[in-house]
Amino acid sequence: MTSDHAPGHALDLDAYLARIGWSGERGPTLAVLRSVHRAHALGIPFENLDPVLGTVPSLALADLEAKLVRSERGGYCYEQNTLLAAALRALGFEVTLLCARVVLGAGPGDVRPRTHMLMRVGVPGEATPYLADVGFGAAGSLLEPIPLVAGAELHDTPRHHRLVHIPHAGPLELWELRAETGEGTWQGQYAFTVEPFEAPDFEVINWHIATNPRSPFEHLLYVQRTTPEAHLSLTGRTLVVTAADGKREERELADAAEAVSVLADTFGIRLPEGARLPE
Repeated sequence: MTSDHAPGHALDLDAYLARIGWSGERGPTLAVLRSVHRAHALGIPFENLDPVLGTVPSLALADLEAKLVRSERGGYCYEQNTLLAAALRALGFEVTLLCARVVLGAGPGDVRPRTHMLMRVGVPGEATPYLADVGFGAAGSLLEPIPLVAGAELHDTPRHHRLVHIPHAGPLELWELRAETGEGTWQGQYAFTVEPFEAPDFEVINWHIATNPRSPFEHLLYVQRTTPEAHLSLTGRTLVVTAADGKREERELADAAEAVSVLADTFGIRLPEGARLPE
């Protein structure tokens, strides 16, 4: 397995920025960080087709560029955030990879492993670092980076996020990202510390998530796309469209053939040549 730190390949920044539809004066400023982050979140869909089709996604930068930038594909958190990290570094930002424990959907007392990639981003001239993450496949994901400050709130329209400290027994402060799900109601998304993780750590985690029979990503299709008007999700054969005002529409797809059509027409994703979705 290889990573974005493997020598011999530099990100084609022009191609990446064209893929996410971003143009502007390039430089490590807060305005650039916010706008590139949002453009990526809106421009590249979340999907786990590779594990469902029986392969482990490569995290090598050349492969990520071929798949997420030059093909009609998306990826899950390790792919999305590895690509964004490479782009931010190329733009002059300081990036530290972090790993979070997903709490969304967890029951009381559940302790899940740390499996979600996110990043701490330093902006030259700014005293406060930012939490950036374009790979959380859920309606509560960040559209823009949020200041890494306890109590920070972000109105990343149409979403609303908050960062808080939560008690735990470890020596490092534990952060939790929360999303507003209703008037005054907050839901935890994931919890993390600022301990740095390296690319080889995510190679191991990526392999586990893609191949472990107990991993939902190994056997169930998860696809997400955010547009300015709505959040779209396909879980297995269940298609859900959630409008910015919270209105929700759900329907079941008839079969794999309809799923392939919806992937292309609704999510902008085309299956690899010769691939077939399981029935």
